[in-house]
Parts: sequence; C-alpha cells; structure tokens
Amino acid sequence: MTTALRQTRAEITRVRRSGSIRTVVVSSVLAAVAAVLFCLALSTGAFQIPIAGVLDTLLGQGTRRDTFVIMDVRLPRVLVALLAGAAFGLSGALFQSLVHNPLASPDVIGVTMGASAAAVTCTVVLGVVGAAVSAGAFAGALATAALIYLLAWRRGVSGYRLVLVGIGVGAVLSSIVSYLMSRADVTSAQQALVWLTGSLNARSYEHVWPLLTGVAVLLPAALLLARGLRVLGFGDETARGLGARVETLRLSILVTGVALAAFATAAAGPVPFVAFVAGPIARRLVGERTLALIPAALVGAVVMVASDLVAQRLLGDRALPVGVVTGAVGAPFLLWQLASANREGRGG
Repeated sequence: MTTALRQTRAEITRVRRSGSIRTVVVSSVLAAVAAVLFCLALSTGAFQIPIAGVLDTLLGQGTRRDTFVIMDVRLPRVLVALLAGAAFGLSGALFQSLVHNPLASPDVIGVTMGASAAAVTCTVVLGVVGAAVSAGAFAGALATAALIYLLAWRRGVSGYRLVLVGIGVGAVLSSIVSYLMSRADVTSAQQALVWLTGSLNARSYEHVWPLLTGVAVLLPAALLLARGLRVLGFGDETARGLGARVETLRLSILVTGVALAAFATAAAGPVPFVAFVAGPIARRLVGERTLALIPAALVGAVVMVASDLVAQRLLGDRALPVGVVTGAVGAPFLLWQLASANREGRGG
C-alpha cells in the first residue's frame, strides 16, 4: 500500500511539474507574440515608423515627430488594447473555471450588457460623454453582476443557474438598450452605437491609468484565488470538507472576475467574445486540466491587439471598430463550442 501511495504521489508530482513547464513555455511564447504585435501596432499607420525607431522612441531617443506619433497618438490605444484584452481574457477564464462551463463569460451572461445599458443611458438620457460614460459603464457592470448573483441565489449559487439567470438579465438589458437607441437623436445614437460595438478610437492616457490600476490590483488577486478555484473544482461538499468557505470563496472569485470585465469594458467598450475565446484557447495550449489564468490573459491581449491591427490596417482605407473583428471571429467560435458541448453532453 505504501509503495502504491508513493508511486501515485510521484505521478501526481510529475504531472504537475510537466504542466507547470508547459504553462511557462506557452506563456513565454504568448508574451513574445504580444510584444511583436505591440511593436507592429506602434510602427504601422499613416506614418510608417521602423521598429528601430519605435524602440528608440520608447527609450526616449526618438525624433520629435516619432515621439508625438508614438507616445501621444498610438501608445495609449495599444496599451488599452493590451490591458483590456488581458482583463477580458482573465475574467473569462475565472468565470469558466468557476462555473465549469466553457460557454460562461462576462459577455455571455449579461455583465457587459449591464455596462452597455448604463453607458447608453449616460449618452442618450443624461447627455454626458468621455470619462462619465466609462464610470457609468463600470457601475452598470457591477450592479448587473450583483443582481444576477442575488437572483441566482438558492442556498448557494450553482453554475448553470448563474448562467441562465445571467442570460435572462442580459436579454432584458438588451431590450432596454434597443428602446433607448430608438428614442435617441441621430448624434447620440451614433456615439452610443460606436461604444456598443467596442472601439479603441480616441483612447488617451485617461483611459489607460484606471485600467492599469485595476489590472495591477486584480491580477494578483486572481492568482491568489487560483488555489481556492482548484478546490471548488472538486465540488462543494469536498471543498467544505477541505475547510474552504465555499460561498465566500465563490463570491470573491465572482467579484474579481466582474471587476476585471468592468474595468476593461469601461476603457474599451463591450468588445465581444474576447473573454469568451481566451480561456478555451489557453486551456487547449496548456492542457484542459489546468486553470491557465496567465495564458488566458495573454491570449486575450494577443486577440485584442491583433484584431485592432486587422480593423485598422488590413480592411481597406476605412478603419473599423475592433469589436467588428472580434465579433466576426468569436461568433463561429461560439457555435463550435455549443456543438462541442452538445456532443460531449456538457450542454446542461
């Protein structure tokens, strides 16, 4: 018995070490891809700047023109894309791991729709713009998440109940958005529509700093909660037997995931499907049994920056909002995930 136990422990240790090495390798590759895309986004545009010139400018040695184009015009946009993509990706991974459902993400269960409803209300009804809209979107996401959690509570919150309640709340909020858009004047409706699509246009450092602060606080919090997330994966009863405070832990993970989505949505708008696709892609790269939180954040950053490059540079003279590209990629991915869940009997 002792020999068998030792062999089992050795096998578990070997698998964990192998998974950790694979996670580090995948994360390193994704970080390198993100760095390349970062430099390309700063280099390309109406004014082409060589990569060497980009690096010189970032080090404070660029020309006056390059410094203005990169530091004042392009860098805020690219930073928002990187940070918002990472926040969306990490948020989606937290939701999907908590609920044990690859279809669960902030944009699917209504959290970003709450941000959208609040932003449209600020734009159409209150007539405010800029930072006030972002603040309203942030508050709307948090309020919607609280409502979903309360409606899903039945002596605890089960994964599928949370998803179904979230989809229902999202449908109601979508109707509210449609009603407000139908009552708005042309100018306000156009402003709201661009925001609803998810856009990085006219992003400045006033969008970067709140998002950077949120990610800097919430990323370590998510990593600290990773162990509890693994414990919850054994089931509520087992988790309680191991001494975990199940509902407190679940609520902490939900709050962290919602806050990440809220910061990202406030900065970039409700960019669709980034949170949805990042987790499954990351888990396929590092292994289905891993949480893949850091890889999911990096996948989200890569998807966001790459989609913005495609929207700005590769679709002709007219630039598109980044949400158009992520929606075009994410919708087929959603259909594929639904088909896979049905085949494997995980559709609920």
